[in-house]
Amino acid sequence: MNKQNRFSPLWLALAAIVGIFIGTFYANHFGGNRLSIINSGTNKLNNLLHIVDDQYVDTVNVNDLVEKAMPTILSELDPHSVYISAKDKQIAEDDLRGSFSGVGIEFTIRKDTLRVQRVISNGPSERAGVLVGDKIVEVDDSAFVGKSLTNEEAMHRLKGPKDTKVKLGIVRHGDKELRHITVTRGEIPMHSVNAVYMLDDETGYIRIKNFGENTYPEVLVGLAKLAQEGFKSLVIDLRGNTGGYLGSAVQIANELLPKNRLIVYTEGRHSPRQDFRSDGRGSYQQIPLVVLIDEGSASASEILAGAIQDNDRGTIIGRRSFGKGLVQQPIEFNDGSMMRLTIARYYTPAGRCIQKPYVNGQDKDYEEDLLMRYQHGEFFSQDSIKHTGPEYKTRNGRIVYGGGGITPDIFVAEDTTNYTSYYKEATMSGLAFQFAYDYTDDNRTELLKQDNMKQMEQYLKRQNIVDKFASYADKNGLKRRNLMIQKSHKLLETFLVSRIIYNMLDEQQWIEYLNADDPAILNALQLFKANDAFPKAPAEKDGKRAQTKIRRAHRCGLLTVSGNFC
Repeated sequence: MNKQNRFSPLWLALAAIVGIFIGTFYANHFGGNRLSIINSGTNKLNNLLHIVDDQYVDTVNVNDLVEKAMPTILSELDPHSVYISAKDKQIAEDDLRGSFSGVGIEFTIRKDTLRVQRVISNGPSERAGVLVGDKIVEVDDSAFVGKSLTNEEAMHRLKGPKDTKVKLGIVRHGDKELRHITVTRGEIPMHSVNAVYMLDDETGYIRIKNFGENTYPEVLVGLAKLAQEGFKSLVIDLRGNTGGYLGSAVQIANELLPKNRLIVYTEGRHSPRQDFRSDGRGSYQQIPLVVLIDEGSASASEILAGAIQDNDRGTIIGRRSFGKGLVQQPIEFNDGSMMRLTIARYYTPAGRCIQKPYVNGQDKDYEEDLLMRYQHGEFFSQDSIKHTGPEYKTRNGRIVYGGGGITPDIFVAEDTTNYTSYYKEATMSGLAFQFAYDYTDDNRTELLKQDNMKQMEQYLKRQNIVDKFASYADKNGLKRRNLMIQKSHKLLETFLVSRIIYNMLDEQQWIEYLNADDPAILNALQLFKANDAFPKAPAEKDGKRAQTKIRRAHRCGLLTVSGNFC
């Protein structure tokens, strides 16, 4: 063996040692020793799991321990970094996708039984013969009732791959025997835009319930429909919209803003600033605009509202939004589970961070923020709003605030004038929902004769629906209180009629009914008539004047939909 070959192993060993020293040097000096910290932490967790698995007194499922530990670890970071198991991943993603595979019904669970609240038009269930009001008590010959029945379990059992079959055991009103219907699952469209219509001869209205994959094209279709009807001003309703995809909100803002206007920017410790600007190709850059928000408007909703407000492009009406300004990146694991990890923050064009303060993911005050706002009086008086961030200025110099949500330009308070403890218990206990469902089920034949929302509203008011509910509630544990019922009569009637309309007609007609006397809508229409939808620069003498143009004590906000889709 020659000398060169004899010393080759030595040279390789020395090279490896030098490489290790160089790598360690760079890791320690330029990486903040992050690698060794992560490795040591990971090793400690791994060692813990190995020790428990090897030495614990009882048998332990280590995988279950990991599944339970993951949410706890992420919850120490912030309120929106979350872990989603493989089992729940599909459900978590369906709301934002353009479609999912299932049987095509909307359901609610009452008295431990799944009840069909709506059948998707031309969907798998409708084609198979499932009707609104049916009670599904068996799935694939297995019992499907009881206290263990949850929304999540129902969706897991009823959703499934396209073209697979599921056998449903159904109890139908008026039938004495159980009937069986086999449904072949198919693609079910999920719409983000659930109402498009004209509020009056000149004002178009679009309600967006979330920002999903198809939101932007749905909005374009809606705008085209309104254009055919001659709209000259626009209301975009984002109340109760909890957000979704950033890209959808940016695309819609781009349709409304002039060229090169900042829409939003994101920035984080390891995420360099990224600006999103309008390209000037939007078709609706000049139309008078109002955006409606409330405490349920979050994330992408706040991005759109903030872009409109900071660019003085339109007027924001309603109540202060939720305050969710953290950017999550989805990261998938090999077993099909995933986490959504916060990597940056959203900032409006004026530089506001819309995220409300938090300590960590287990901050009790953060979780109870909306309740605290209510108790503090913020839902009833704009003067009760507490801003935790500094002042910023819009493009025209108006003052806006950071540190938690978007504060509207025109505040619309929640009206509690006719609110009573009887009304609160009737709605919060679920009795009003249950009555509306039972009444719909018992009177479906007559209700089917009412062709539209107006006819059904007039019919139901003739039926003395509030008195019928009071008798029903009295039999089910809510004692009749005639004086309170009289005081809350209008609220009760609106609630009950709206739920029956929702059960019998499409979602848009339900929204139209609720919007008919909605004070936020009325404020928007008044603003358009006054030709005052474009916010103006403040006068020099009173540059810090209050931003509220109209103060009224009115109720606003839509009732929430209680159904689930599968």
